[in-house]
Amino acid sequence: MRADFADKVVYQVYPKSFKDSNGDGEGDIQGMIQKLDYLKGMGIDYLWTTPVFLSPMNDNGYDVADYYKINPQFGTMADMDMLIRECNKREIGLILDMVFNHTSTDHEWFQRALAGEKEYQDYYFFKDGKPDEVPTNWQSKFGGSAWEYVPSLEKWYLHLYDVSQTDLNWENPKVREELKKVIRFWKEKGVKGFRFDVINVISKPEIFENDLEGDGRRFYTDGPHVHEHLKELVADTGIEDMITVGEMSSTSLENCIRYSNPEEKELSMCFSFHHLKVDYKDGDKWSLIEPDRMALKKLFEKWQEGMQQNNGWNALFWCNHDQPRIVSRMGDENRCWKESAKMLAAAVHMMRGTPYIYQGEELGMTNAHYTDISQYRDVESLNYYEILLSQGKTKEEALKILASKSRDNSRTPMQWSAEKNAGFSDADPWLGVPENYKEINAEKETKETDSIYSFYRRLIELRKEKKVISEGSIEFLERENADVLAYKRAYEKEEIIVFNNLTGKEITVQMQPEWKEYHKLLGNYPDDSANIDGEKLVLRPYETLSLEA
Repeated sequence: MRADFADKVVYQVYPKSFKDSNGDGEGDIQGMIQKLDYLKGMGIDYLWTTPVFLSPMNDNGYDVADYYKINPQFGTMADMDMLIRECNKREIGLILDMVFNHTSTDHEWFQRALAGEKEYQDYYFFKDGKPDEVPTNWQSKFGGSAWEYVPSLEKWYLHLYDVSQTDLNWENPKVREELKKVIRFWKEKGVKGFRFDVINVISKPEIFENDLEGDGRRFYTDGPHVHEHLKELVADTGIEDMITVGEMSSTSLENCIRYSNPEEKELSMCFSFHHLKVDYKDGDKWSLIEPDRMALKKLFEKWQEGMQQNNGWNALFWCNHDQPRIVSRMGDENRCWKESAKMLAAAVHMMRGTPYIYQGEELGMTNAHYTDISQYRDVESLNYYEILLSQGKTKEEALKILASKSRDNSRTPMQWSAEKNAGFSDADPWLGVPENYKEINAEKETKETDSIYSFYRRLIELRKEKKVISEGSIEFLERENADVLAYKRAYEKEEIIVFNNLTGKEITVQMQPEWKEYHKLLGNYPDDSANIDGEKLVLRPYETLSLEA
């Protein structure tokens, strides 16, 4: 069990949308520094920022052109040094996002490969071939072939993501040494942890072959040498005791147990995304269906209990820069906005693992509700708008899907106040601010004891106060009830029962006799007692209730 990080909470910042300090309409490193006291006041332990390295920004910084330079869009290395210092002053550890599966095609290594240097071609996956003979039928995660032809070299290169994100060859020891140098550089600057982007796809097979069953991912997901590579990276950079989290694409529970079991000396914890696909129709993100609550419950049960039984550790989260706002997605942003936002928070924060809060989540920020395609910026959304139209959808239908599914929903500017542009910037922001910022903003919520922000503060306090939350075991209850996510946490003589009504209607659950003697530890309705009727507990719409022995 990762006791080191069991009582810790991480806050994720998407710098472009967090706070603009220089009036150019985009957030920056100095903006992050300005708001560190806000984060300290919430009680968080770590600040994870998405990449701020030099980049052409084809994929919002996840296409790195230089791991040692700061993108001028965000500031300078002096700004970054200041951010590290100011975080350390407040006992907030800075976590940097490392994109080690691929580099930008602008990176010096790739440019030297294009210039014909064999040493640097071996940093990537180049295959000889003719323009009409693709090496394999693998598909890019962003659509189209995973291979791109370079006429001047008469070779193809592999890109599992955007055509400008070319995959690194981790089987080459020189590549691994270069990446270790990057980790050591930032560690010496005082960075306290690392988040590794799509780290479980770094190991490719020895032989590249067509996938006759799918898009190629089964050959490289949790690939042949991935565990060896991670062990080597961690050991040789001395980051074993630092907080490290791996983003795992299409991964398995068995592999995540290995990645996060302390005995393996790989990573502290894993992000897995299965629970965020329960509103994908037949696996298709760009469709509209209600979330499958029973599927959600089963996934939480599988991953929580599986990790517990085998000494693995989960990262707990709903939101990030790639996911729509959870209160719009699985709550009720209108009639039960406050109640559902709090319930969704408690549902994961009271579980076993390390919670992650994405900027604005603690305020109950909602989806953007844009009404015209011109308001969108995300390349994925713009591409899929055209795809949806080509599939016969009307503009209205396509926009309705985007309003629910677009990544821009999570990237709207942070809502700091009721002032112009939500207090994010003096200039017009790079992405439009949702119209509800006058009601939903940090300035307002930090002053209110019953706000969503105050509820998040309480969740963080409880995790630090009670070992039953940070270190206790978990056992799921109400397993056959799709409407209620319920579980028991236990540690030595402590016990907490947690109920979460996932619906907008009243739900009744059976009380066990001993629970009547328990007292209310946490709830999202203002009264101090539970709504108990004889042997029954009545949960109000989107109610969360924690009872303590």
